[in-house]
Amino acid sequence: MQLSPDHPEGLLLIEGYGDGGFRVAGKRFDGGIQITGSGVYPVAAASLADLTAAGMDRLLSATPEIDILLIGTGASMQLLPRALQNALNEKAIAADPMDTGAAARTYNVLLLEGRRVGAVLLPVKG
Repeated sequence: MQLSPDHPEGLLLIEGYGDGGFRVAGKRFDGGIQITGSGVYPVAAASLADLTAAGMDRLLSATPEIDILLIGTGASMQLLPRALQNALNEKAIAADPMDTGAAARTYNVLLLEGRRVGAVLLPVKG
C-alpha cells in the first residue's frame, strides 16, 4: 500500500507497506520494523504470536523519547498476547494495537504533528 511520499525533510515517515515489508524515507525494509522519529530497526517476529518485549528492545529502550506506542498486528487488528502485554505493563508502557495499515498511517500523522511516537509494525503480505 502506498502512503503519501511527500513529507518534511529528515522525518522517518512510512511511505508504503506490503509484500512483507516497509518503505521508510526511501529505503526498503523486509520484515517487521521498530520505528521512532530517530531510527528504524528490524523485528525478528513474523507474527504477533512471535512478538516479545525482548524483540522490541530498540524501541523499548527509547521509551523516554516516546509517549505513544503503536503496535501494527498484521493484516487485521488482534489483541496482544498476554505475556507481551504483561511485559509492557511491567515497564509502564501503554500500547495501542491496531492493524498494520492503521498503525503506519497513525504513526505518520502523529509524527507530523510533532508527537513523540514509536511503532512496532508486523509485515503484511500482498
